Amino acid sequence: MASASGLQRRRNAGGINSNNSSSYENTTSTSLDWGLSSETGVRIAVDPNDLPDEEDKNQPTLTLMEEVLLLGLKDKQGYLSFWNDNISYTLRGCILMELAFRGRIAMIKDPLRRKFPLSERLIEVIDEKLTNEVLLDEALKMMKASETMSVGSWIDLMSGETWNVLKIGYQLKQVRERLAKGLVDKGILRTEKRNFLLFDMATHPVSDSSAKDEIVKRVIKTLTFLNNSSTMSSPTELEIPFGYLRTVSMVCAAYAANVLENALLPLNHEMRERAYSKVDELLSEYSVWPFSKKCRVDLPEGKELQIEVVAAVLNVFTKMDSIL
Repeated sequence: MASASGLQRRRNAGGINSNNSSSYENTTSTSLDWGLSSETGVRIAVDPNDLPDEEDKNQPTLTLMEEVLLLGLKDKQGYLSFWNDNISYTLRGCILMELAFRGRIAMIKDPLRRKFPLSERLIEVIDEKLTNEVLLDEALKMMKASETMSVGSWIDLMSGETWNVLKIGYQLKQVRERLAKGLVDKGILRTEKRNFLLFDMATHPVSDSSAKDEIVKRVIKTLTFLNNSSTMSSPTELEIPFGYLRTVSMVCAAYAANVLENALLPLNHEMRERAYSKVDELLSEYSVWPFSKKCRVDLPEGKELQIEVVAAVLNVFTKMDSIL
């Protein structure tokens, strides 16, 4: 899964109609909508400061994991590609980023941590308050009850990638299925049974497409806006709101999980290639700490140790190989 050779992507050049670029024009603009809201009342998580303190049943908030899963899901068939081995590992990284954005975990404040690679720095629980998201709360309780470990170690352990039998219990099981059922509860997916020759399998086709459409539009706007802005001004002149960092993290996670191409289908070949180049840059610039000088993020005071966890997860993603 992890390799020093870096992340490699699959570009699905075939089967994409360049005539679809007209639909792309309807989703882009000269400025980026930092926080998109759905006309149907479903609120998509963009700014962690906008996360509700209490559960709002009428306006469910999608987690990073749910957004990545939705991008990878086949709308009508209701399942993920059988050949995608990266998404499970990436979803565990999204759990850590989500907990960091919500202020539950952070890097341990120790000046000596800078001597270690970003992904090997230790993290700790700084707020035990439950999030009302089952997977997040399970991971939070597990991290609180265990010894302090690094970002990379936690992603490996939650993915089950360990030879230590004493730590096999840290594995989070059936993450994709549990996320899908959570999206069913939120009214975005529905559950059906599908026959695959020798066995029946529960599938989760898209029931409310507005949520996924909104994520796709946000991905396209993110990649195309930054491409256009780089021609209008120097990168150092572009200051990015903190809420946008969440969308960058989702886009990079989708890239690492090999599901980004699904969001780029409306683009023609040239636009798609430029979008891939931009996400390469984003992953490179946001997977270091402090962030690249090109990335002037307006971080709220006291959030630095939490966002350092996000950078560390993205750093882990840069070492992943796509196995397709």
